[in-house]
Amino acid sequence: MRLLLDTHTLLWVAEGRLGAGTRAAVAERAEAVFVSAASVWEIEVKRALGRLEAPASVADLVDRSGFERLAIDFDHALEAGRLPLIHGDPFDRMLIAQARVEGLTLATADQQISRYGVPVLAVTRD
Repeated sequence: MRLLLDTHTLLWVAEGRLGAGTRAAVAERAEAVFVSAASVWEIEVKRALGRLEAPASVADLVDRSGFERLAIDFDHALEAGRLPLIHGDPFDRMLIAQARVEGLTLATADQQISRYGVPVLAVTRD
């Protein structure tokens, strides 16, 4: 399984709060784990607005964790724009689009995301 981490999942990894069952599932089944540029963007926007405390360097966290970086490209943007308006969060919509275009499973606790027909690994936190 190739995983794309939702933003909150990445933050839970950074905080050491990802649930034990989720950690085991990732360790046993994940061939590759991706972090989207959309998640980095979301973290930095929320940090600038004073709505989020996050690791000082998200790039260092991603690199230290062995995660792969996933850029936003033209096809991702087209897919995000064509998605039905089930989910109002533009960052989540981009993650959904990337998962669909790239054939990734989205690791998330957001139950609305499964309504898009994208494969989901339900995550928990400790």
